[in-house]
Amino acid sequence: MAFEIVDVMNNPAGRERMLAMGVRNIPLLVRGAEYVFCQVLEDVAKFVGVRGFHEEKLAPDALMRKWQTVLAAGQRYIRQFPLDRLDERLIDTRDQSIRHMGYHVFRIGEAFLETVLNGVEDWVAVSMASPPAALRTGEDVAHYGESVKQRLDGWWRAQTDKSCAVPVKTFTGVQPLSDFLERQTWHSAQHVRQLAAVLERFGIAPDGPLSVDDLAGLPLPSGLWE
Repeated sequence: MAFEIVDVMNNPAGRERMLAMGVRNIPLLVRGAEYVFCQVLEDVAKFVGVRGFHEEKLAPDALMRKWQTVLAAGQRYIRQFPLDRLDERLIDTRDQSIRHMGYHVFRIGEAFLETVLNGVEDWVAVSMASPPAALRTGEDVAHYGESVKQRLDGWWRAQTDKSCAVPVKTFTGVQPLSDFLERQTWHSAQHVRQLAAVLERFGIAPDGPLSVDDLAGLPLPSGLWE
């Protein structure tokens, strides 16, 4: 199947095309005037006409364990960055600082809770908020991350339906809570992988690298910066 990849962060024409469609969030797949958000693979398969697609998914309790593992790794990694490098870009082609990415890893969890508890549909806007000035050091960001981990744990303990079958509405439409939980778990995991890669680029060995088992079953992109 022929397709074109458009990096809207670095392609002004592609970004204008997306905005002209009334779309503000990515990733998405476009065909003519139609589009689908690429949040759930079943939705993408249906959009391109693939029949009978079924994705094996981890149970919500396994997802929660993995998310906590991922967030703990994010805490370790952000602590390792020298203070004078926290405001450097992650990579040259992404206008995002290391500090912001570290904050974003945990802000994803906060955005998840805003959606499931308060009905906020545009979780992306919540997750992309800039870190407050008070979060100056890596330790500050990690401390914030601990508060998010505890809130997520409290939310999970309070759930009476551990199957997470209840529907939840986001800007992409209505989906089972279990799908949204999976999306945010691997979302944090992908960014923690990126933080580890930046540490390695700086010649710093990540403190406690995530293992294959830690990430097993998560539908992570094959590329590190996708």
